[in-house]
Amino acid sequence: MGLLDSVLGQVLGGAQQQPQGGGGLGGLGDLGALLGGAGGSAGNLGGLAGALGGLLANNGEHGGLGGLVSKFEQAGMGDVIGSWVGKGENAPITGGQLQDVLGNDAISGIAQKLGINSTTLLPMLATLLPTLIDHLTPKGQVPAEGLGTHDDLLASLSGLLQKS
Repeated sequence: MGLLDSVLGQVLGGAQQQPQGGGGLGGLGDLGALLGGAGGSAGNLGGLAGALGGLLANNGEHGGLGGLVSKFEQAGMGDVIGSWVGKGENAPITGGQLQDVLGNDAISGIAQKLGINSTTLLPMLATLLPTLIDHLTPKGQVPAEGLGTHDDLLASLSGLLQKS
């Protein structure tokens, strides 16, 4: 099983244990469908990676991971994203906090790219983004060159999926 499969399995597994109708991921099947299932292939990452590319890729709308860190700092949540990048435990974030940091337009844009509504997206993103950023920054810091372009990010995600 690849690293990303493992991460997604943890995210999905944790979501299954949450009670129905309260604080869950807005429908476990939604995230699995976006990814083609946790055991899917790199080709199934297209939709999700395309949507997250705008947040994390150097050529994305938010200026890459460095730009995303700046947005969090400006919102007074630099310690939260710092925990995702740094070594140690990832601080939690709520969907509402993510919406405050990223703004309604960004959240609506990502939801539209994925074909879901913002209400469904926010809890999924709040669960997935910390773990994803944590695994994309294994040295505990934002790489000086960022995470690369949208295509580089897709290749990184595909590589994570294919690792044994």
